[in-house]
Amino acid sequence: MRLLFIHQNLPGQYRHLLIHYGQQPGHQVVGLAEMKRLRENIQRPIAGVRLVGYDSPPAAVGTTLATLRTTEAAVQRGQLVLSVLLKLKKAGFYPDVVYAHPGWGETLFLKDVFPRCTLIHFCEFYYHTDGQDFNFDPEFPNSADDVLRLRIRNLHHLMALEQADIGIAPTMWQRTRFPAIYQPKISVVHDGVDTSVVKPDSEAFLKFPHKNLTLRRHDEVITFVSRNLEPYRGFHTFMRALPELLKARPKAHVIIVGGDDVSYGRRLVKGSYREKYLAEINGHFDSSRVHFVGKLPYATFLRVLQVSTAHVYLTYPFVLSWSMMEAMAAGCLVIGSRTAPVEEVISDGKNGLLVDFFSPSELVQTIQRVCDDPTRMQAVRADARQTILERYDLQTVCLPRQKELIESSRDLSPGTPHVAPRNPLMAWSFQH
Repeated sequence: MRLLFIHQNLPGQYRHLLIHYGQQPGHQVVGLAEMKRLRENIQRPIAGVRLVGYDSPPAAVGTTLATLRTTEAAVQRGQLVLSVLLKLKKAGFYPDVVYAHPGWGETLFLKDVFPRCTLIHFCEFYYHTDGQDFNFDPEFPNSADDVLRLRIRNLHHLMALEQADIGIAPTMWQRTRFPAIYQPKISVVHDGVDTSVVKPDSEAFLKFPHKNLTLRRHDEVITFVSRNLEPYRGFHTFMRALPELLKARPKAHVIIVGGDDVSYGRRLVKGSYREKYLAEINGHFDSSRVHFVGKLPYATFLRVLQVSTAHVYLTYPFVLSWSMMEAMAAGCLVIGSRTAPVEEVISDGKNGLLVDFFSPSELVQTIQRVCDDPTRMQAVRADARQTILERYDLQTVCLPRQKELIESSRDLSPGTPHVAPRNPLMAWSFQH
C-alpha cells in the first residue's frame, strides 16, 4: 500500500502509524509537512518513511477583510502543498490512502491531484458560537466581529468534510461538534497512550539542584501541565488557587509545566499569562514552593506525573489534551474540570475528581481532600489507569483500530497501477 501522511506539524498524531507502516515490508510511506517544522520536530529519520517538506506560507495580510484571514491562510498553505503533490505525482508516487489533518488547509486541492485516493481526515475540531470554547469564559468575552470570524473559519473545514472519504475524531464529544450530515462517516478513535511507557513508578523522583530539593512519591506534590500556560487550559483558575492552597498545605510543592507562548485563545498585548497571573497574586503566596519548569523532555515530564499527589487538569470545552490521558495512565489522581470532553473520560469519584472550572476555592478543597489521605484515593488512581488500558491503550485498542480503518479503506495490493482520469490540472503539473 502507498500511504501519504500530511500534517503541518508532523509527526503530530501520526507518530505511531508512521513507525508501524515504515517498518512493514511492502508499503511506500511518505510524510509531508511544513519544512521548518520537520527540522524542529524530527531529529532523526523514521525508518521506512520518506519525509517531504513544503515552504512556509507568508502571513495572510492581503485581504481587506479580517474575517477572511484564516481562509486566505488555508488557501495559501493548500497551494504550497499542491505544488509538492504535483511533484510527487510526476515522480510516480500515487497514494492509495492519504491520512491528513485538514485544519490548516493542506488538503484543499489534494483530490484534484489524486482523485482516486482514499482520503482520511483527522476531525479534531469544528467551530460553534455556543456549547464549547467560544464565549465560555466571561473574563475573555468575544465580540460580534469574533462571531463573524468564527463562522467563516469553518469554510475550509466544510470543504475538507465534503472531500473526505473517512473521518477520525479522538472523542465522541469532538465528533458531535461536526455537522450532523457528516457525522456518519466520522469514527471515534483516540490517538492512544503507550501504557508500556506511561505507567506508575513508586521510585520516581525529581531533583532541583539549584534549590537543593528532591521530590519523591511520598512528598506532597501538586502538578499542573499545559503545552502553554493560558486561560484555555484553566491556568488563571489554578494560579488564583495557589495562595489559599499553599497556606493550607505548608509542606506542599507545586510543579507547573508549560511554556509562555499561546497555543489557543488570544494573546496579551504585552507579556505572558504567567507574568500576568504571578503579578496578580504577588506577595500572597510562598514562591519558593512553586516551580515553573517550562517545557520538559518527555522522560522528565513522565517523572513529574509519577511523583504527583494531585494532578490538576482544567480546560474550556475544547480539544482534550494528551497530558490528561497520560496523567491517568501514570496513576495520577486527576482533578479535572467539569467540562466536555473531560466528563467523557472521568467519572467523578470513580477514576478522578471533577470541579467547577471557574472555582479556585472548590479546586483547593478538592486538592485538600486528596492530600489529607492520599492512600484513600488509591482505588481512584487504579481505576484511572484501568480506564486508559481498556479504552485508550495505544497497542491494544487505538493503533489496531486506526490500522483497521486505513487498511479496510482500500482493497488495493501494493504495486497496483493507479490511473487518474483526465484533468486540466494534470497537464498543468507537467508544465510548471
